[in-house]
Amino acid sequence: MGPEIVATKPEAVSVNTRSGNSEVVQEELALQLEQNESDYMFAKKKSLQARYVYGIIFLIINLKAWAFRDYGQKILSVFNFLRACGIGAQNCSHTLGVLRVSLGCFIFFLVMFSTTIKTKKLNEIRNSWHSNWWALKLLLLMISMTIPFFLSATYVELYGELARIGAGIFLVLQLVSIIEFITWWNNYWMPGDERKKSASFGLFMSTIFYLASVCGIVVMYIFYGRRLECSLNIFFITWTAVLLAVMMAVSLHSKINRGLLSSGIMASYLVFLCWSAIRSEPANDKCNKKSEANAHSTDWTTILSFLFGICAIVMATFSTGIDSQSFQFGKNRDQEEDDIPYDYGFFHLVFALGAMYFGMLFISWNLKNSARKWSIDVGWASTWVKIVNEWLAATIYLWKLMAPVAKAGKVMNYEDSLRRTDDTALP
Repeated sequence: MGPEIVATKPEAVSVNTRSGNSEVVQEELALQLEQNESDYMFAKKKSLQARYVYGIIFLIINLKAWAFRDYGQKILSVFNFLRACGIGAQNCSHTLGVLRVSLGCFIFFLVMFSTTIKTKKLNEIRNSWHSNWWALKLLLLMISMTIPFFLSATYVELYGELARIGAGIFLVLQLVSIIEFITWWNNYWMPGDERKKSASFGLFMSTIFYLASVCGIVVMYIFYGRRLECSLNIFFITWTAVLLAVMMAVSLHSKINRGLLSSGIMASYLVFLCWSAIRSEPANDKCNKKSEANAHSTDWTTILSFLFGICAIVMATFSTGIDSQSFQFGKNRDQEEDDIPYDYGFFHLVFALGAMYFGMLFISWNLKNSARKWSIDVGWASTWVKIVNEWLAATIYLWKLMAPVAKAGKVMNYEDSLRRTDDTALP
């Protein structure tokens, strides 16, 4: 009996030791995983907070551009050492003042783009640079905003020409982002038979959007197209109505069958763009009575419209910047725990293009423009940019509707040709 006890004790001790070590290792791994998860959650939180800081910076720069446009001569007249600004700071106020501020903003976000592009993981140093180091980035921002005020007017005007292209690219990116959102919303509220309540709500919302669009067309005819002299406005409004009808017909086509919700939202968006374009016509135009009445006055509605315009610029830039998924043409991979929550490089690139965009809006897309105070995006150049933007939005949307059908047709034709080839090859 004794020898058996002595023989079994070492085995029991070794089993207990291995079991204890395994439990310790598992506990350590669990603690390590929990710590990593906590670190990743904290890093993601910092990253998501950082994008709002960049948005606030962008808003402040927009306000600075407005201040330099309307009050630049008073602000900079005391800085006689700025030779590039000329006598009385004429080259650093009005149009050139806006372009200098826009250029400084562009330089800052271009540097951020070049230093954060290709960032993938939260443990990379570039993630820390994007989300932290605010003192150093504040210094970089100050340097970026100062450099343009030492450049000659020739270089600033050259940037203004390039900014037109950059602002146009920004508008295209914004359109794609908006259309992708409309498509997602349509798929959510019109999913099919499995969610009839949601589909009913989607049908109700599509009806509301189309009624709002029709009302908008009628109101624009009443206020901006009552006389034959306003033939250009009548053309804008009529062509918008034609685009609405075409989108509805294509959406309801049997081969596409995408429903009315997405086309209804797009219809409302096109009507808004048309209205905004007509409202951007010069204030002394005879077909824009409301603008003519307020041409030489600054009331609270003018100020509110101006502030709303700035907020719209910031929101458009922010929403497009965080929507990098709409521009991924490859197959989306599954999101991993240590992946960054949004594409930093694309985010800063959009803000850099947004700097060009707000520069064009403040000078109404015209480098020789002399905008009045509290105005934004007013003039014939602005009108035509918005009209072309409306037509481009309709074109992209229709292409997005018809592209899957056209692609499926090509695939079917290719398969048919293969079958015919196989049939002729048979003895």
